[in-house]
This record gives sequence, C-alpha cells and structure tokens, in this order.
Amino acid sequence: MKNENNILKWFDNELSEQDIKDLKQSEDIKILEKIAFYAKQMEAPKVDAEKALAAFKERKLTKNEPKVIPLNFKTFLKIAAVLVVMLTSSYFLFFNNNVSFETQIAQNETLTLPDNSEVILNAASKLKYNKKKWEDNRNLELDGEAFFKVSKGKRFTVKTDAGTVQVLGTQFNVKERDNYFEVQCYEGLVSVTFNNETVKLPKGKTFRVVNGTIETVDDFNTENPSWLQAESSFDRIPLQQVVGELERQYSLKVTLDGVDDSQLFTGTFTHKDRNVALQSITIPLKISYKIEGNHVTFYNYGNQ
Repeated sequence: MKNENNILKWFDNELSEQDIKDLKQSEDIKILEKIAFYAKQMEAPKVDAEKALAAFKERKLTKNEPKVIPLNFKTFLKIAAVLVVMLTSSYFLFFNNNVSFETQIAQNETLTLPDNSEVILNAASKLKYNKKKWEDNRNLELDGEAFFKVSKGKRFTVKTDAGTVQVLGTQFNVKERDNYFEVQCYEGLVSVTFNNETVKLPKGKTFRVVNGTIETVDDFNTENPSWLQAESSFDRIPLQQVVGELERQYSLKVTLDGVDDSQLFTGTFTHKDRNVALQSITIPLKISYKIEGNHVTFYNYGNQ
C-alpha cells in the first residue's frame, strides 16, 4: 500500500471524499474491506474496571482456610494395618513364587507338579518348590516322606537335610526323618548324593542311612511303598524310628519305659486300626503296652 497513513485514517473514518475516491481506485480496497468486516466480529468484552478491582480485593481479603481433619492414634493404626496388608499381599502376588504343601498327622496328600509329575506326601511332611523357575530347574525341598512319579524331562532334584536325589524320569520314594534317610527306586535310575558321595540306584535298590551310618539293604520287588496301601513296613529298623512313624499315623505320644529304642524291628503295622498296629509292634518284640487317652507306654513284661 502506497500510503499507510491513509489506510489507518480509512479505518477511523477520517479520510476526505477525494482520499476515499483515490483509495477505491487502488487494488488494496478489497483487502481493506475484508479486514474491516472481520474486525467488527471480534468485539472485545466490556469490562467494568472499578467493579473488577473491587472483586479482586474481596478475593484477597477472604482467603480460604485449609480444611484440617484430625487423625487420632486409633485411626493411624487402622491405616497402617491396611498398608501392611496391601504391601504383604503385593509381595506374595508379584515376588514370592514359592509353592509349599504340608500334611498333618495321619494325612496323605497327592500333588500334581507343573510338568504333570505326581507326588504323594506321607503324614507330617512338607514339600516346597519355585513355580517361576520350574521349567528351567525342577528342584524341590522335602522334609518328611514322599513318593514321586516323575515325568521325563530335565533333571529332577529332591533336596533334603540329609541328602539329595536326582533323576530324569522315574518313580522313587524318599524318606527323611530325624537320624534317618532312605531312598528306594521303583523305576528307572536314581542318583543319590550323601556326604559328597554319589550312588546310582537301579530299580529294586535302596539307599539307607541310620544315625549317620550307611547300611546294606536287601533288594525289593514291590511296585510301591507300603504306606500307599495304608501300612508302614520295616526291615531291621531301630524301634525309635518305628515309634516315630506310629506317632505320625495315629497322633499318639509314645513313651518307652525300660525298653531299648535301638533294638531292630522287622514287620508291618496298619494305619487303620490303632490296637492292631500296637500289637503288630509289641508282640514280635515281646513287650507290652498300655493306653491312656492318646498316650501309649511300651514296657517289658513283668515291669508293670
């Protein structure tokens, strides 16, 4: 535009008739008309300055006070308890991958592992493994007695306080009690490690340690351990171990009065009849017993 002052005067309606005539002859008139049209649509809001100032002062003087909720000690404890529960639950949900099972007195339990291997836990036994690592590492911890039917796959390891058992796919029984460790192979081949020494057990072989001493055991030809048929069988086992198993199967407390707990016992007792079980133990050893509630006393003939 040739004359910017004329343009501004045109917006303010200050041009003379000749100036307007000259401006209309130029090419800029169409642009100016459009600008003027849209400018009229953009009307600025009308503001009452005095009223706005008074409103501002009012807001400044009436400052909102923060609302304070009193928190007593009991409320604090409730909130803390909820937080503890939430944190504990989160830990077990996202971080704790251990799976554990436990049987009580006179209870057996059949379990299926992630690879479809089967475990049968005898009474008063515990089993634990890590489900997150299972595909890469089939490791279990056993405290007590269990029979295993292992699906073929990677190495399968059962760890006890007394020793370690490893297989690839087989059937075997592991018993670990106080001063007693025994592994029996019912199918395939089992590797047993005790005191840093490893023994290979084929089907029908037994590895047994009593009071820290490895014992020689005759071969067997049964398909399953006797306890799966609700019986406990022993072959030259110290009476102390027999009594321990009796207590686990019948929830009894057994006391030996003048009876040698190291004498060896060979025989079987049932898990279904307490009196028959007691007679099955005492008669072969030529000892007697008496019962008072859940307390049983073994004693020699003529001592009572």
